[in-house]
Amino acid sequence: MNEHFADIFTKTACPSQDQLLAYVKGELSAEERHEVELHLQDCDLCSEAVEGLTAISQKDQIPGWLRQAKYNVLQKLRKKTRRRRKSESYLYIAIVTLVVIFLLLAFYWIFHFGTAK
Repeated sequence: MNEHFADIFTKTACPSQDQLLAYVKGELSAEERHEVELHLQDCDLCSEAVEGLTAISQKDQIPGWLRQAKYNVLQKLRKKTRRRRKSESYLYIAIVTLVVIFLLLAFYWIFHFGTAK
């Protein structure tokens, strides 16, 4: 994964996606389940994620859907970055072109009027 985009999926104090999915499936130990429930009391984002996961009937397909969603987000970010870089490169080309034209005009001016005396 590109380092530039890796930070959008960093670890937080929240349970991982796998832990939340295991919580919804009832696959956690009593201690892990208790820790997740304590977290859910304070975190609206995770609470809503669990609510959404609970509503999905095909829970075994969720990891694949998450991978696909992450892939799609990263592709869109890369595409936007490419467009931005492309427009920045056009700006650099325009600036370099103007500098070269200015230098050519300056040398012409100096040569033409400097040697006329």
